[in-house]
Amino acid sequence: MSEVIECQASWRGRLWVAHEPEHGVYGSGRTLRLVRVSVEDGLALVGVTAEVKIIPVAPELEKLRDAEDARTTALAKAVEALALRRTSLSDIALATGASVKQVKLLLARPAEEPRAQADPDSAPRGIRSPSALP
Repeated sequence: MSEVIECQASWRGRLWVAHEPEHGVYGSGRTLRLVRVSVEDGLALVGVTAEVKIIPVAPELEKLRDAEDARTTALAKAVEALALRRTSLSDIALATGASVKQVKLLLARPAEEPRAQADPDSAPRGIRSPSALP
């Protein structure tokens, strides 16, 4: 199972329902895990062997994702500002509530690298590492 197929699932009545349009497969279940298994089984019936990633969709979840994006952007700006003041990594981590590892990742990202939506540690690029500062 090297291929990963993403399917959006929405809550309908008492079930999660997902549709994989490329192969015309539907799946449903009381839990997201059961929906994933249902879609994988449906794909197997049409001769497709793949891992299925279920993405739950609901207005509340979209608001949550937007809030997480806003927090990530604000965190990146705060880390950059503190790094420009030559604040130590551990102090930046303590001040922002981020881990030292996350601070290092934010400072190491090149400006031209695109932002990955699914990566929880992702942040806007363009933050320079303290060693690259004047």
